[in-house]
Amino acid sequence: MAAPQTATASACIPETARGTHVFTVTGYRLHKGLGVGNFIRSATFAVGGYDWCVRYYPDGHSADTKDYVSVCVELQSKKSVVRALYNLSLTNQATGMPSLIFSRPRSLPAFNSRKKDKDMHVKGGDRFMKTELLEASPYLQDDCIVIHCDMTVVLKVKDIPAVAMATTKAPEIQLPPSDLSNNLAKLLEGKKGADVTIKVSGQTFYAHKLVLAMRSPVFDADLNGPMWDNEKQCIQIEDMQPAVFRALLHFVYTDSLPAAMDGNKEMMRHLLVAADRYAMGRMKLMCEIILCKSLDPKSVVATLALADQHGCSKLKKACIEYIKIFN
Repeated sequence: MAAPQTATASACIPETARGTHVFTVTGYRLHKGLGVGNFIRSATFAVGGYDWCVRYYPDGHSADTKDYVSVCVELQSKKSVVRALYNLSLTNQATGMPSLIFSRPRSLPAFNSRKKDKDMHVKGGDRFMKTELLEASPYLQDDCIVIHCDMTVVLKVKDIPAVAMATTKAPEIQLPPSDLSNNLAKLLEGKKGADVTIKVSGQTFYAHKLVLAMRSPVFDADLNGPMWDNEKQCIQIEDMQPAVFRALLHFVYTDSLPAAMDGNKEMMRHLLVAADRYAMGRMKLMCEIILCKSLDPKSVVATLALADQHGCSKLKKACIEYIKIFN
């Protein structure tokens, strides 16, 4: 009986606050030459209960960015650690639409105004835009640029229980065993649709050409080769016992050996030979395994010779080990 299955669910949902600040910098050319690392601030704006501003560095944030304008976001609230996302855009003054220039990578650490390191509470685009590109772009018009700062501040994380938590018992549905082999066995026994006749030492069997060709490459070659007689639709087999061929056909249709073969070592040897003849590797290996388990002093030498003749390495090794024990 299957054990009851318990299904539960939960969610982690961050609580956030969003806001946008537009910072217009007029007198662009007047601000040039302010010096590397020097900036002008926007007015202070609040998002998520914290104070922020935008910094604009007309000559770059540092010596290695002196050919760029830098734009950063500054956390002005004291002794705070805040996780926030931000996008920095410039207004295309030809269209009036803002274009995203810099987006805060999600892997950066939080803004932190508790630490003395001045850079921990200021983050943004040191290489926001190369100065020569900005001056040739539609973002600079009438000696003016317009910066948009879109903020998303993470306030806290709520653990929200699932709307519904339920213990459910999986339905106990018994899957019936596959009846494919039984159906194929009945197809063989009933002869329905049989289109090939096989005569084995005077006894006649009826089978289906497609099944034989699918299961054995040897049958496939015989039935679809140039020597096949489409009018007679008949195969002649003289050097095999009918009982052995009947067991071979049973395996072709059901992928199993007949139950009557259990314990019949002599028949199993004949089946191994038949399986090797018709290149049915799985049947051959099954016969090999059964013979390995049924070795006896009287027949082990004959079985060893059979294994050697038909390339049955596992059976050959088992026979040799068996002989060593009794010698």
